[in-house]
Amino acid sequence: MAFLHFNDSMNIINSIEIKNYKKSKRYLTDTLGYILAQDIIADHNSPEFPTSAMDGYAIKHKDLELGRLKISSINPAGSELKDEVIDGCCIKTFTGSLMPHGADTLIPIENVTVEGDEIVINEVVPFGFSVRAIGENYSKGQKLISEGSKINFAHIGVMASLNIVSPLVYEKPIVSILSTGSELLELGEAQINSSQIRSSNNYILEAIVKKYDGEPLQLGCIGDDKETILDSVQEALSQSDVVVTTGGVSVGDFDFVKDVIVELGCEVLFKGVRIKPGQHIMVARKDNKFIIGLPGFAYSSTVTALVYLVPLIAKLQNSSKSSLKVVNATLNEPFTKRQKKAEFTACHISIKDNEYFVDFQGKKSGTSAILTNMLGETALLITSEDDSSKNIGDSVKVMLLD
Repeated sequence: MAFLHFNDSMNIINSIEIKNYKKSKRYLTDTLGYILAQDIIADHNSPEFPTSAMDGYAIKHKDLELGRLKISSINPAGSELKDEVIDGCCIKTFTGSLMPHGADTLIPIENVTVEGDEIVINEVVPFGFSVRAIGENYSKGQKLISEGSKINFAHIGVMASLNIVSPLVYEKPIVSILSTGSELLELGEAQINSSQIRSSNNYILEAIVKKYDGEPLQLGCIGDDKETILDSVQEALSQSDVVVTTGGVSVGDFDFVKDVIVELGCEVLFKGVRIKPGQHIMVARKDNKFIIGLPGFAYSSTVTALVYLVPLIAKLQNSSKSSLKVVNATLNEPFTKRQKKAEFTACHISIKDNEYFVDFQGKKSGTSAILTNMLGETALLITSEDDSSKNIGDSVKVMLLD
């Protein structure tokens, strides 16, 4: 079987076109972490009128030279003050209050002394001090947030100020998760023979989907029975946007997932990539839905989920930005290139003077089943199939997981 170059497999993922994005309106405070499906345009100026930025006294700046001004009125926030600042007078004004007509400057409370119904100027301020200009925050017609932005707390605050109750967002894709293997035990299930192992793949995949903006649908473990796998994958496809399976994509007698995907009439985008771990990765499509067949070993399925599933989750929300960042780092110890494949190797990452450094502290060498290599301050060292071994001080690429 011919295996695909890793770069070619990623080009296929990146070139996938989604025909119909799922969108919905959600209540504003429920949109955190969603991708915005509309531009947010200001429908008014903020503020609409000159506004006080502090507690103090609204004055005419030229009157500061008088040294003493009469308090003619008081102007609480939210009130519709009709009084006007006239020569030689001031109006007590509070943070957020509209500036009274006639005033051009606000002198803070801290800069004056009150004597009866007058203020004594102790410290002058420049013209226009502490007056928020019309449109200081935003202007009518200004695009404030672009479609495709991942909504954070600041976005929610801005939309609230615009009275946007239910913005339009891209729905998070539903990702069904199935682990195949007759040897697998669910959480809490009793072990009855020594060949059985505890399933971890479906749970770590559920966590990955949640962390990287999908909606997981946990379907648990199923045995290595072709009909059961066929029915389970078919049912999963009917209720989700992506089906992720673990196990059953290799070349063993009981590896049925790869056959089931074909029998379901899916278009196989690729099967087999020159990558370590996870060379038997399989990605297929049926209409606007996808199946990703991951290897069974825990470390392999975790890495290939990060490499292939996470970008697909972003793509289904019309986002070109992967949730996983790749940065340059410096090696603090040698790295031995093991195979002529693209390799994703768990490494220990640290930061010093705003630069990333990697070593292999606490990381074990061995098979693709060592999930504990993902514990701690971990990143993935990325080397291409054309790379050679690396020396201390070499610059390398790493994928950050947090």
